[in-house]
Amino acid sequence: MKKLFLVLTLTFSLVANTALAFNPKEIAAVGPGDHIHGMDISYWQHPSGSSIDFKKMYAAGIRFVMIKGADAHDAADAQAFKYLKIDRPAAQAARLYTGFYYYAYLPDSTDAAYIIKDATAQAQKVIWRLSSIGGYNLRDLPVSLDLENNCVRSTNGNCSKYMNRNNVTLWAKTWLDAVFAKTGKKPFLYSYANFLEQNVARDSQLRAYPLWMAHYSLNPATAHPNQKNVGCYAHAWSNANCTANWQFWQYTSCGIADKYGVPGNRVDLNVFAGTSAQFLKLMRKTWVPEESDVLPVNEATSMNITDQSSSDTNAPVKVTVDVVRPDGTPVVAGTVNFVNADSTMSSGTQTVARSASGRYVLSINGLAAGSYVGAINFVDVTGTHAPNQLPITFTVTQGPTPTPKPTPTTTPTKKPPVDSCAGQIRI
Repeated sequence: MKKLFLVLTLTFSLVANTALAFNPKEIAAVGPGDHIHGMDISYWQHPSGSSIDFKKMYAAGIRFVMIKGADAHDAADAQAFKYLKIDRPAAQAARLYTGFYYYAYLPDSTDAAYIIKDATAQAQKVIWRLSSIGGYNLRDLPVSLDLENNCVRSTNGNCSKYMNRNNVTLWAKTWLDAVFAKTGKKPFLYSYANFLEQNVARDSQLRAYPLWMAHYSLNPATAHPNQKNVGCYAHAWSNANCTANWQFWQYTSCGIADKYGVPGNRVDLNVFAGTSAQFLKLMRKTWVPEESDVLPVNEATSMNITDQSSSDTNAPVKVTVDVVRPDGTPVVAGTVNFVNADSTMSSGTQTVARSASGRYVLSINGLAAGSYVGAINFVDVTGTHAPNQLPITFTVTQGPTPTPKPTPTTTPTKKPPVDSCAGQIRI
């Protein structure tokens, strides 16, 4: 009976893989410049929950689609996962090849050890996500790291702190190495040419990973990405002849969405640099997760308040909290809040900044003067990490009464509409 079970299992696997197997005829180079044509999508391509017609997309010449599948922030991550589970099987059923990308936020830290810890935790989140959809099958491109923002702290809606070049590079290499080590397929790095030049070191280890480059206003039929008006961008993937060693090129954000079966007005379009045979090599390896790679459920957590500052009634109380998994690595989801032990008293107006994986800065405003006894709670709506709680006490003193400032009367100036697609290719 055991032998029969193994035969049936092997037969099922072969049939499933045959349905997904390579077919060079499917990889028609019908994009600009005779490139293989593709696009990338996220929840923006699902206005009001509408569906994408992937069969129409295939008929219009698209052969691969990159899907946002994960995000460093919880709400955006849940939204991405919702549509990844819908779009990946639907696209593959329409004979498209699929990839998914992870949108990264960098940690607010200059400590190299903590930067490595954060990058490793965010890589773990992607491995769990890939495991949750069964790993890589024969129509899956490698996962991509979307790294296009090095702002690590914002004040009043403006960036007040950026991560430096060396630390951005350290974080990116750590993430890419961790995903590659687990899956055996080299992940892509997605970014803009000017971001790479300004914020990422020219590192040979980084160049070993394939590049998905965003560069608009150039036509793939007549130009190469990486060109400036004068000269070219200098980064890890730049070549001596001023070109770049790219694999995928996002050449416009202004594709005509309806033409490709996508709801809305516009969509990002991409081309592949190589031949059909080179494209198919990207799907050569599969990866099936082991039991240990599966996302945990209600995994135990430990908490530590690493910094706490009391205040007066005119400024917030601030609490920095670290939350870790049983092995000491940071949690990858969740948030914190303050609950007053006296339910008749206010717990204030609270905001939380996730400064790194598992590190939260909680600001509590609007508290009256007095002594407070309560708890800092860790909660994770995804159910990955178990809730936790730490007691806390603090005092708020009475601050001076602020003098109200008169609000100036201004007449708003009408601004002409901006065409965000000006200079871009619309096809």
